[in-house]
Amino acid sequence: MRRRKTAIFFLVLGICLSALAVALNVGWILLNLREVALLILGVFFFALIITGLVLNTIFLVREIRRSEQHDAFLNAVTHELKTPIASIKLYLETLKSRDVAPEKQKEFYDVMLADSDRLLSTVEQVLSASKTADANKHYEVTELDIAKVIEGSAAIVRSRYNLEQGAIRVPESGRGHIVAGDADELQTAFVNLLDNAVKYSRDDVRVTVKVKESSMRNRIDIFVRDYGIGIPAADLKRVFKRFYRVSQGENDRVKGTGLGLFIVRSIIKKHGGTVKVESKGEGRGTTFVVQLPRA
Repeated sequence: MRRRKTAIFFLVLGICLSALAVALNVGWILLNLREVALLILGVFFFALIITGLVLNTIFLVREIRRSEQHDAFLNAVTHELKTPIASIKLYLETLKSRDVAPEKQKEFYDVMLADSDRLLSTVEQVLSASKTADANKHYEVTELDIAKVIEGSAAIVRSRYNLEQGAIRVPESGRGHIVAGDADELQTAFVNLLDNAVKYSRDDVRVTVKVKESSMRNRIDIFVRDYGIGIPAADLKRVFKRFYRVSQGENDRVKGTGLGLFIVRSIIKKHGGTVKVESKGEGRGTTFVVQLPRA
């Protein structure tokens, strides 16, 4: 409701400025054009009106884009919630109405558990996005071996997608790099980062993680690389925005809320770090570079 009132205000402002521009132009014709004072006044008001119209147009365009992103987010969340619920209901109805062989029952239970995990993941992602936006949120800061945090995150993602151990590789050589942070929050960030890498990989999932000393003093670099479908150059600066999802050909098959990378950036930023993305183009994989301060 507040956004709608703001949009209406700027729309009315644009109409008023347009009416004022017409009135000034008519007055300009009717009055003596040779008067210097009127000339200066007319130029000033005309510049003021043009500035107002430009700002108003920029605001309206941003509001339209934001509204489209919100609609896309609602559609994505609705799909991510409705699909697993419908699947679980179908399997439960089947188990209730028919005699199912024990082997099939086990298969049904596995599918329902996977759908439950998907449902829980969506809910947790929405809640995480809400929590990261809270400036007053308290962090339990401790000293952490960042490689071990990433290993825990990788185990969660492997379990979520039933992946082999080698699908996400976190070399033990990266251990021993200590950061100060909230273990749960950092794990949430890297779970989202690895989840994103898996979703945008091809059928043969290969994700590599590298942890090393940064070229900057008292910093640690974490590289998360996938060999998937890549990101177009035009989208590289926008992937961390809330609700933004890359929509480009093959990416359309990937489902999500558009919150994962927003959560990653918010958490890393609150820990005094930075995150950026690199990709050589479509079909050439993606590398996320996280930089955190050393404890």
